[in-house]
Amino acid sequence: MKFKVTFSRKGGREPLIARTVIDTGVLINVERARIESMAGEVLIDVPDADAELVSDTMRKAGARVETIENSVVRDETECIDCGACISICPQDVFYFDENWCLALRQDQCVLCGKCVESCPHGALSIQQ
Repeated sequence: MKFKVTFSRKGGREPLIARTVIDTGVLINVERARIESMAGEVLIDVPDADAELVSDTMRKAGARVETIENSVVRDETECIDCGACISICPQDVFYFDENWCLALRQDQCVLCGKCVESCPHGALSIQQ
């Protein structure tokens, strides 16, 4: 399961992800991170069976945890299946199905936004 975790260092400098791994024993895959001196936002992936434990532990440490279910949203009325997003995506989220229609692998998205920028019809958006 993917989570967007937002945190502030105002309460201390304890490393949130490392502390969560130690406290829960759950390995966390960091897919994207933006860390500044006093705050940060990370996109993490954890096993579904451990998702509640990890999110509860991070919330107790003062972080805001949001579940990400559909990272990329495609407006099917605007999408013309041109494939511009396929070549730009670093995570191979997009592909053509057997009917040459655009399809998505939501679980691979890291919210980079490159697909949104490259879509000539504005058919893609990122869940924030």
